[in-house]
Amino acid sequence: MADPQSNARLRADAGAPRSGVIHVRTRLTADFTVVANALAQRRGSAVTVGVAVYILSLPSGTPVTIAALCAHFTEGEILISRALRELEAAGYLERRRERTPSGQIRTRTYFYDVPGGTPEPDPEGPPEPPVPPAADEPPAVAAREEPSVTLADADPEAVAVLASLRHADARLVLSEREAVRLAPAVTAWLAAGVAPAQITRTLTTGLPDRFLTRPAGLLAFRLRETPLPAPPPPAARPAVPPLQTCDGCDRAFRAPGPGHCRDCRSARTGLPAAA
Repeated sequence: MADPQSNARLRADAGAPRSGVIHVRTRLTADFTVVANALAQRRGSAVTVGVAVYILSLPSGTPVTIAALCAHFTEGEILISRALRELEAAGYLERRRERTPSGQIRTRTYFYDVPGGTPEPDPEGPPEPPVPPAADEPPAVAAREEPSVTLADADPEAVAVLASLRHADARLVLSEREAVRLAPAVTAWLAAGVAPAQITRTLTTGLPDRFLTRPAGLLAFRLRETPLPAPPPPAARPAVPPLQTCDGCDRAFRAPGPGHCRDCRSARTGLPAAA
């Protein structure tokens, strides 16, 4: 006997949503990462969440410097560094200066599944408390500070180029300190023969609709990463016509071809010769 058949429509799954995403779950037993919903659903930048999930998926000991992250993602240094700062401010990322059992000082990077967690023990031994700088040792941030240079010491032409950028884009307003910091790079372009107008075009063309950092940071990135623009070719000098001998008075004059000089042409036409 044949199996009974039914033409009735199958009932829809009562648990399926009527709209929105429908998850197709696959039970994973390897190569997966557990991510807290508080991080995966974090409001704000998608780059920040993507960087966080990527770091969580890496084995311990993998470099997570800005250069290493830029080599993996298509985003540039500015967006990656901003994402790391956001994660550090939210408590997911922590950088510590620690002394190893061998006496060396190194910077360790900790990434927390949930902010406020406790780091796992170091396999090389428990780290000592963070090492404060000695009384005669400047702090790490002070060691990276640039020399004290005032606006009067900066190249005035470079400062003028930077100050004029706001005319091309009203958002490019720089403080005195930012102009002093950017002036040496602009001076190098000027010394290479690049005109101020070309520097302005290079720094202001194709800017994003929304700045994710200070304008000075964006300009510093362009000055550092953009290949030095080639100066415009020198204007070609007009060709000098060759010397010709006048057919009327045998006087030499310059013209593209043989004929009469200006005085002879004037005499033939009855018009006074031009000065």
